[in-house]
Amino acid sequence: MITLLSRLFLRDRTEEGLRKGCGILCGAVGVGLNLLLALGKLLAGLMSGSIAMLADAANNLSDAGSSFVSLLGFLLAGQKPDLHHPFGHGRMEYLAGLGVSVLILLMGAELVKSSLTRILHPAPMESPVGTAALILLASIGVKLYMAYYNRRIGKKLNSAVLLAAASDSLGDCAATAVVLLSSAAGRYTDLPLDGWAGLLVAGVILWSGVQAMRSTVDPLLGTPPSPEFVAQIKDHVLNHSDILGIHDLIVHDYGPGRRMVSFHAEVSAEQDVLTLHDAVDRVERELRADLGCEVVIHMDPLASDSQTKDFRQRVESLARCIDSEIGVHDFRMVPSQNHIKLIFDAVVPFRFRLSDQEVEEKFQTAVRALDSRCEAIVNVERSYT
Repeated sequence: MITLLSRLFLRDRTEEGLRKGCGILCGAVGVGLNLLLALGKLLAGLMSGSIAMLADAANNLSDAGSSFVSLLGFLLAGQKPDLHHPFGHGRMEYLAGLGVSVLILLMGAELVKSSLTRILHPAPMESPVGTAALILLASIGVKLYMAYYNRRIGKKLNSAVLLAAASDSLGDCAATAVVLLSSAAGRYTDLPLDGWAGLLVAGVILWSGVQAMRSTVDPLLGTPPSPEFVAQIKDHVLNHSDILGIHDLIVHDYGPGRRMVSFHAEVSAEQDVLTLHDAVDRVERELRADLGCEVVIHMDPLASDSQTKDFRQRVESLARCIDSEIGVHDFRMVPSQNHIKLIFDAVVPFRFRLSDQEVEEKFQTAVRALDSRCEAIVNVERSYT
């Protein structure tokens, strides 16, 4: 159905147009299907007197609201950059996902309250037969379809909102199945199975809400780029023979398809600066065209004289002796008559076993042991990738 609707209604076939159109289409279909399911389960709940079914109906009603919020998020995220938002509105998609997760958590909390009331004060109910049972079975089928298309399109668009909707739909399938089974078993026992089933449904809803919130809060706070994206950048850059290496790579995410990238490119200090500038410009254009990101590159000149190369190799060996995870870059040597300053950055992982001061002290001690004339001036930093 989604494929047919996309062919009928989506005219803009650009990457941004397809993202916006598919997101709005999935949200609109989600609103319609969830409203139908909520109405059907409300009917089934009234027919059987089941609090769990009524809770499941309320869950579908909240899902309809969530789908509307995601639709609105894609609509706003697709707006072009403007004077007040020069990086675009892509993060509206993350905010929409956050709104969806809050709605899910609120509904889960209400269902916990209703279910506990039914457990403490049981009420008679009828088992779901005929129409009521068919409604619940049809609901499971519809939710499986919704999980399928949301996951498929969510992976294609790399959309946290649609992937969260897919997980929520799978959770709804399990919850509805539990409601159906517990309601059918209720005719054979006086235990408040309906209340416990409602509590289980609420637990599934709360869990899906927490997972959805995590998937949207993380990009809002800022996460490192994926290893695959980092590898793509390095492959593009190092294909140019004029660039010897890169470091201090930083990626800012302003929403899907809106990334700002900056890094330092190591180049030979002896090479013509205009030639190097032309090479860096080519890299920026290639990354913009191939990876869809805006790029700023800082050139770091590397001295290639034998003494500097020798000392750099020695310091890199010392770094590996301290810990194999430490990297060295921006290496410079400032010699005087009886003294040599070795100035460099040491990159350590987050949550490293040593403090920055301890790393500095280890380098200073090791460099003095290497050559008594040498002094290490170390800047300890963390990698952003």
